[in-house]
Parts: sequence; structure tokens; C-alpha cells
Amino acid sequence: MEIHSKEQLDSNLNQCQLRLRYFFHNVSLLRTALTHSSGADTPLMSNERMEFLGDAILGYTICEKLFEQFPDLQEGELTKIKSEVVSRATCNELGKELGLDEFLVLGRGLTPKRLPNSILANTMEAVIAAIYLDGGMTVVQKFILQVFGPVINKVSQNTDGNNFKSVLQQISQRELHASPEYVVITTSGPDHGRCFKVLVKIKQHKFAPAWGNTKKEAEQRAAENALAMLAGNTPPYGE
Repeated sequence: MEIHSKEQLDSNLNQCQLRLRYFFHNVSLLRTALTHSSGADTPLMSNERMEFLGDAILGYTICEKLFEQFPDLQEGELTKIKSEVVSRATCNELGKELGLDEFLVLGRGLTPKRLPNSILANTMEAVIAAIYLDGGMTVVQKFILQVFGPVINKVSQNTDGNNFKSVLQQISQRELHASPEYVVITTSGPDHGRCFKVLVKIKQHKFAPAWGNTKKEAEQRAAENALAMLAGNTPPYGE
């Protein structure tokens, strides 16, 4: 929207801070983060520089979170989740959920109802940078994970369709407050073609073991057995 008075701008900044659940020590940082180039007196007074910084902070925070949350995912799987979580579409959608479009400082010809998605996505990144500059890395990472956390869970559930270890890790931590332990209970075959039998332990619970041509395959199958048993179903892989 176009801001016609200092009083209106201050009111919008206050409302925006309530939506963000973060109150700035230096409110001018938020003002800059909400200022599109079309509404800025000079390019350096717009949020374009903050977009650059916020994009990097967002990417780093999500990468670190995924690395910690999904210890069994390979690089390609982590990259796929990260790309979707930090995408322009996601940032745009989360910006709408926060109502950032109501507080943008725009030039003539632009209105919140007719914004290109990129403008709100860039503003989301700029707000992240503003919070970082105002409160530091710990504060901004808490904000990012609060806002983007549900998206991480949703995207990872769709991505993890065949990664039973990752799914079991999430469920066991959430419901049993422990991580699964994978135990090789026996092997068979020659060194060049060895098979592995693995079972999953979670605290005092032991689940049906499974064979695999590799240790990784056996662990995935054992995890699938555990998921089935936790759901009250027959494990798909027998002795």
C-alpha cells in the first residue's frame, strides 16, 4: 500500500511486529525490509540489499536443520527438500500467511492485491535479514524455524516415501522420545556377497528383523518392519 503519513507508517510497523511476534530494537530495519524499490526514494533505501542477506541466512538455517533432523538422508534428498522449502513459492505463501502484503511500502501502480509473487517472496527474505541485523543469528533462526518448520515436515513426508529410516526417526523421536538403534544380528554369505540381518531397537522395544543384500538395505527393511508394527500391522519382511 502507499503510505501517506508518518502516523500511518508507524501504525503499520507496529501491526507488522505483532504479526511477526518479534519487536525490533531498531524499527527502521523493518521499515527498510518492507520497502519495495518502487516505493523507495533511492535504490539503497529499498529492501533489495536485505533480500540478498536474508536469502543466505534462510538457506543456511534450513540446511543446518535438515542435516540435523534427517541423519539418514543423502545429499540429493536433502537438496530436494531444501529447494522446495526455500523456494520463491514457499516464501510467497508464508509471506501471505504472515500478512506482509498488508504492510508493504509500494509505489504508484502496485497494490497488495496485484503483486507479483516475487515481491512478497523477496520481502520475506528481507524481513529475515532485518531480524538478523536487529537480534542476531539465534533470534532469527528461532523465527525461521517457527515459520518454516511446518513446511519442512510437510515436504519431508512427501519426499521420504521410500526412506523408512527417516520416517521412523521422526516418529520415534516424536512419540517415544528416543532414536532408533540398528543392530546387525547376523550375516551370511561370502565376503563379496554378504547379506545382513538387522533389527531395530527403540528403548526397550525390539522389532522384527529383516535381511538385506547390503547393510543399508537391511536397515531400511528393518525400519519398514518397525513402522508396520508400530501401526499394528504385520511386518512386510519375515525372518
